[in-house]
Amino acid sequence: MDEAGLGAAADRPPLVMRFGAFGDMVLLTVLLRQLHARFGKPVDVISSGPWTVPLLQGQPSVGRLFIIRSRRAPYWMSLDQQRLVAWMRKRGAGPTWFCDVQLGRDLLRRGEIPDEYICSYSSFKWLPTEGFTDRFIRMAAETPVAFSGRLPPPHSTISRDAHLVVSASARAAADEWLARRNPGRRPFMVIHPGSSHIARRAIRSPAGTDRYWPEDRWARVIESVRDSQPDLAIFLTGTRAERKFNSAIIARLKTTEVHNVADELSVGTLVPLLERAHSMISIDTGPAHAAAALGCPTVALFGLQNPILFRPGGATTHAVSLTGLVEGAQNILGITPDAVIAAWLDLLRSTQARASHSVKSAIRG
Repeated sequence: MDEAGLGAAADRPPLVMRFGAFGDMVLLTVLLRQLHARFGKPVDVISSGPWTVPLLQGQPSVGRLFIIRSRRAPYWMSLDQQRLVAWMRKRGAGPTWFCDVQLGRDLLRRGEIPDEYICSYSSFKWLPTEGFTDRFIRMAAETPVAFSGRLPPPHSTISRDAHLVVSASARAAADEWLARRNPGRRPFMVIHPGSSHIARRAIRSPAGTDRYWPEDRWARVIESVRDSQPDLAIFLTGTRAERKFNSAIIARLKTTEVHNVADELSVGTLVPLLERAHSMISIDTGPAHAAAALGCPTVALFGLQNPILFRPGGATTHAVSLTGLVEGAQNILGITPDAVIAAWLDLLRSTQARASHSVKSAIRG
């Protein structure tokens, strides 16, 4: 391409392609904010999933969101993919950050985005003790080879944590829901015991998945939470398929004010609910990432996933990643209820200490 064409391409807003689960898209906000700061322009995003729009739409770092239902469908059968390709061609190629698998790369090629315009996730080697958010920061500092010397220099790090901006309308929806479910306006915490892995096993026992933590252990944690914080209302969240699992936990309880709200909350209402929650205890799953990104003290129980790579919300959020061992191997069944409660209480104490320090610093300032 000639100099004028390259100059025009370099001036287009950055483009990011990422087809991820709920938690993946929360963590992606680190890359989006970093690119926004570098370019001074919101980032166009290509993605999928029903959670992506309520999570990312309206974020200051996000420009145009283009959502397709499936990247795995054959191209000739997918009107979404064909519309995406037409949009990319009309938009014009520019600096692109590709954070997915080969199927998505084929869509970029169909959209006439040359390989030399792309900074690819797969070209980055993991650094020791590095999590996803720090890797995204490194990616944002890279320049696709075609644009060497043409793009703004890397920006200093904005944050090593994910960040979600909650709209006034989303907060209003959460207020309306809380008025029905928590009319006494009690402080509340969120417990998210299930996951998509458990939900897929509607007929078989959930014990076959690495994210299954037994119902009686969840019940012991909830009873201990109630003993420690008797004024807290407790909401058990999840999808429709996880409602039965939540009910089995509640059936083991002697305490009250524990509400099974699985399938009651859209993503758009869950996010502002997490923003104002007292705290959260959860399986390693998307809502845990959102809670941590919103500043909610979060304890997450990990199965086989690496707790450093997938630390809730990023590198420095107010969160704890718990792991356990069974016969020397990482296994969620090695986590005890006592360990969960101890981590939660420690987290609350450090949260209070941090808040006290911030108040004292503000007074001194």
